[in-house]
Amino acid sequence: MIPSVNPSGSRTIGLLAYLYGPGKHEEHTDPHLVASFDGMSPDPGRNPNATLTDLQQLLDQPVMALAKHARPAKHVWHTSVRADPDDRILSDEEWASIARRIVAATGIDPGDGQPGCRWAAVRHADDHIHIVATLVTEDGHRPDDYRSGARAQAEARLIEKELGLHQVAPGDGTAAKRPTSAERHKAERQGRERTAREELRESVRRAVAGARSDEEFFDRLASAGLLIRKRVAPSGDLLGYKVALPDDLNKDGEPVFYPGARLAPDLSLPRVRERWSADAQSVSSVRREEAIRTGPGSPAAARRGTASAVWQAVLIVEQSGDGVAAAHIAAVGEILDALAKTSAAHTRRELRDAATAFERASRSHVRAVRGHDRALRRAARDLVQGGPALGRGEDGATTAMAIDMLFFLITATARWHARKGHAQQAEAAARAAEHLRAAYRAASAQPLGVLYQRGRRLSRPMLQRQTVLLREALPELAEQILAEPGWYALAATIAEAEAAGHDPAALLSDVAARRELGTADSVSDVLVWRMRRTADLPADASHLPETNTAENRPATRGTTTKPASPARRRTGEETSRQSR
Repeated sequence: MIPSVNPSGSRTIGLLAYLYGPGKHEEHTDPHLVASFDGMSPDPGRNPNATLTDLQQLLDQPVMALAKHARPAKHVWHTSVRADPDDRILSDEEWASIARRIVAATGIDPGDGQPGCRWAAVRHADDHIHIVATLVTEDGHRPDDYRSGARAQAEARLIEKELGLHQVAPGDGTAAKRPTSAERHKAERQGRERTAREELRESVRRAVAGARSDEEFFDRLASAGLLIRKRVAPSGDLLGYKVALPDDLNKDGEPVFYPGARLAPDLSLPRVRERWSADAQSVSSVRREEAIRTGPGSPAAARRGTASAVWQAVLIVEQSGDGVAAAHIAAVGEILDALAKTSAAHTRRELRDAATAFERASRSHVRAVRGHDRALRRAARDLVQGGPALGRGEDGATTAMAIDMLFFLITATARWHARKGHAQQAEAAARAAEHLRAAYRAASAQPLGVLYQRGRRLSRPMLQRQTVLLREALPELAEQILAEPGWYALAATIAEAEAAGHDPAALLSDVAARRELGTADSVSDVLVWRMRRTADLPADASHLPETNTAENRPATRGTTTKPASPARRRTGEETSRQSR
């Protein structure tokens, strides 16, 4: 249940005319009073002898009783109270009780013998009411309505519990502004899936992802097709910006511009500049890295790099100080935006929805200490510069790898927010994780299918050897893994790792121990991607030769793991002989 308080109106009759009218799009049905300050105010909706003027004059009477110079210029207080779309339809009596509780909680009409304001609650739809009040009490004073919006929200949380309605997570004032009803109706009229505000917010977020300067940021906005207005000081310094969609026009045919700060608190120019100003502090190291590169990498290389950066970030979010963790969490939003922008069609929608959901989780009152998030921001930049990825081959497989790692980072983010009491952010991160699950299933189906078939074609002695190896390396997880369909894909990966010169037991133990596995749908899937990333194996195995034995493997490459010991090889050979 969402109360939306607007305490600054000046014309009671104008608001009443809107509430009792048909609405801008004929959406108002059967407007009528459900409650009022005295329980018997005239109802122009149900009483044919009552007029809007009768109700307006009754509500305005305490205001008009004051001397003209003492009357407040803006004396109209208004809030809508809207139920969740999944809630049952409430009766007029239930809405009347809700209205009385809201005006009492906000100080508009506190009750208990205290002087209150005059108010009326109008219902013109199944899912919400409007409460209109005049901000002069019966004894001629201003009501104690300080922070009435926050007080209304707190009372709404209690009402939800008592009536068994959808419970909204309490906010902390860091959420982006919701689209207004006028903006929603305009989008519907224009056939848009989202409002202009929401489209612009996504476009600006994507332009920020991995950007390193004002120039790059504005170039990206222009490339996205947005109209841009910059606010410049007399000195020539850039102070702010506004953006608009070319086809979103007002009644005069002019584009409707939104300042960055009105799209989201962290999209104002000073806040977005914090990201690349922190990068500039390490410009020498960045230049060294850029000198090594010959240009934008491939989409697959960018995704593999993203998986590595995300893998390291999980531990940082779990163990670092609040400011450093908050910076990494904010940078996760950039990763999601960049991944959604550059991924193949079959994963793009879920990744976009994940990025949209996570937007709420990327901000809190914990101020991010920028600069520590450089690795994630560089990964976001590489994703953008790497360009669109294909849905198959190494592009598709590394997309699945990156999404798998991101799921654990976002799960860690949800836990971090929950520990801090950030209910909305924790809920948003959990929603983003569910979208990532769906994106992962789409991205991983083909590459894991290939690995599954390779695993099924391994010789029986090889599979038996690997079963023994798994039980030795991961005794607590082995039986669960062996029961999963993904075991065959993991078996194929173990064979590849061993053929490439790695000690598979040590590698398995290493990747299983580094991060939790309790939230994984399939432990074997997770271990596949962790092993392939750590051992630098190709993510896509469709063009690799079959691996049926670890004998005659090539010399060990420079890796973080060691070749299998002679004792372990003898054990495997003995197991193989016994199985024949």
